[in-house]
Amino acid sequence: MTTNLPSYPHLLSPLDFGFVTLANRVIMGSMHTGLEDITSGTHRLAAFYRERARGEVGLIITGGFAPNQEGRGAPVGGTFTTDADVKHHAAITQAVHEEGGKIALQILHTGRYGYHSEVVSASDLQSPIGLFKPRPLSQQDIHRTIEDFARCAELARQAGYDGVEVMGSEGYLINQFLVRRTNRRTDDWGGSLENRMRFPLAIVRRIRERVGRDFLLIFRLSMLDLVEDGGTFPEAIGLAQALEREGVDILNTGIGWHEARIPTIAMMVPRGAFCWVTAAMKPHVSIPLVATNRLNTPEEAEAILARKDADLVSMARPLLADPHFVVKAKQGRSHRINTCIACNEACLDAVFEGKITSCLVNPLACNETEWPVTLADDPRHIAVVGAGPAGLSFAIMAAQRGHRITLFDEQPEIGGQLNMAKIVEGKEEFYETLRYFRNEIEQLPIELVLGQTVDAPRLLAGRFDEIVLASGVLPRMPSIEGIDHPKVLTYVDVLLHQKPVGNRVAILGAGGIGIDVATFLTTPKNLQDSPLQAYYAEWGIDRSLSKPGGLGDRSRFHWPTPPREVTLLKRSRGKIGAGLGKTTAWIHRLIMRHRQVTVLDQVRYDGIDDFGLHLTDKDGETRCLEVDHVVVCAGQEPRLELCGALKQAGVRCTLIGGAANARNLNAVIAIQQGTWLASLI
Repeated sequence: MTTNLPSYPHLLSPLDFGFVTLANRVIMGSMHTGLEDITSGTHRLAAFYRERARGEVGLIITGGFAPNQEGRGAPVGGTFTTDADVKHHAAITQAVHEEGGKIALQILHTGRYGYHSEVVSASDLQSPIGLFKPRPLSQQDIHRTIEDFARCAELARQAGYDGVEVMGSEGYLINQFLVRRTNRRTDDWGGSLENRMRFPLAIVRRIRERVGRDFLLIFRLSMLDLVEDGGTFPEAIGLAQALEREGVDILNTGIGWHEARIPTIAMMVPRGAFCWVTAAMKPHVSIPLVATNRLNTPEEAEAILARKDADLVSMARPLLADPHFVVKAKQGRSHRINTCIACNEACLDAVFEGKITSCLVNPLACNETEWPVTLADDPRHIAVVGAGPAGLSFAIMAAQRGHRITLFDEQPEIGGQLNMAKIVEGKEEFYETLRYFRNEIEQLPIELVLGQTVDAPRLLAGRFDEIVLASGVLPRMPSIEGIDHPKVLTYVDVLLHQKPVGNRVAILGAGGIGIDVATFLTTPKNLQDSPLQAYYAEWGIDRSLSKPGGLGDRSRFHWPTPPREVTLLKRSRGKIGAGLGKTTAWIHRLIMRHRQVTVLDQVRYDGIDDFGLHLTDKDGETRCLEVDHVVVCAGQEPRLELCGALKQAGVRCTLIGGAANARNLNAVIAIQQGTWLASLI
């Protein structure tokens, strides 16, 4: 008799601590959702974490809750300080435990990163990304804060949590005590490493005294700060060993401060780019270590564990994207995992804007109570025109609810504009989204009709109960003399149709699409030979772990000569990529600088001819850019010809995605609209 062993034996193996056993090695890492900060948040958090527990993740770690008012992240930031809070949190732990899951509360004191006037820190040094100068904690304040951490942990145990994670990385308060960059104290809490370690060790010691031994105590340790005057790796080893002696059960890996100018979790960061840091710590401690950052498939996680680089893997956004990640891997259905693409657009960017987190590829995340998905009372036959992100998300959700779908697209493959995004260096994760969509279509009652242009008579002949138009957009062509010149191309010509482009290029429009085109045109052909090494070199990461903060010598790195000279132009004033999210816009600007892309703002386009692009610059001077091609990335217009034909025939249809609003179109809006409509129809 042959036994079918699991495909991921290391990932799915249990981890026994004696007093508690984790069913597998997957941790849902802490991620602030915004629900921690609102009145109705407890109910929604309970539903959110219940769904992840139902998906059989080994351990959930909540978003951060402050142990006192000074530690909150915002004026109304979530705290866990009173007996009343215990009652609210009990609903969360009960929901998780009812599904057989385990959950730990993250205790997070933001220190100088707080967005309120009461911020505190080790010293009075304001963060470069902060709004307020912090007040240094006095000796009395420090002892009170230590007690606040312990009290928070004790309350968490009373609320039914299985443990706590102490946030000691990413540049928050504990991290601010640990490094000379932010700790300029001359008392017992500053100066030597022994003194700088005193604060975290006192917190851990006091927590263990209050909660006992049979309660998970996790410490998130910054192993690579990626800032100047950051900690050294030997210092991290020393702290890790001291934390183990104080009774910490698990050490979680922290990579980079929020103020670091190195991308660590964005889409352009190669997968598993920091597992080597955890592996370097492994010989120095005997307690379990957690690998983090840009891990989004079970195959990668299994490989890390099999190599013994770590004992567990942390995935925050991947569990946002697909709450059933673990169960699908366990059942041999990893091909149906809705993979996190690390875009940050609906999660981290939303948090920085004071909104509730969700997910580009899974808009139901954090909306479990707002968008309850049930089987349709009246199943219908629905025609969907357009297999871009809006049409795909609608078709799949509607089919899951029991509707019969016929999905049309004139292109030979699904994806719409995602097929352009996926070929841009750093955006290859969109291949995963398309793989997910294709596999769902195969499993659902969806008839897929590709490579055919559908018209109104065909739709009428199909006798559909509903018609949904997700017909997408066309490039908007600005009114410029010579816009029809042969050297003018659109972003569709370049990215989708792969038309030849010369060595000197002007790009009209410096938004997200313009930056994508500039990235595509300046990517060296041999870059993908070693994307990891190129990433470390470009961003100055010290692989030897010999430099403070883990920063290498960037002056020694020379980006390969770009294959083209590119000028990125915009009519408005200000930075390029103004509409991009806060967590990624700065990265794209630095990439343009690395690739020697010339940026011109406040220009007027005077004409295009055989000589090139004629313009007037912001100083009022006229000149000609002698370019081989001009690529237009100046916005989009909805494709509404089919909508007009249906209206003339007296047929009602519903518009979603770019067909509904091309001006503010992005994948977040498109997928959200498709999902929302399908949940109602």
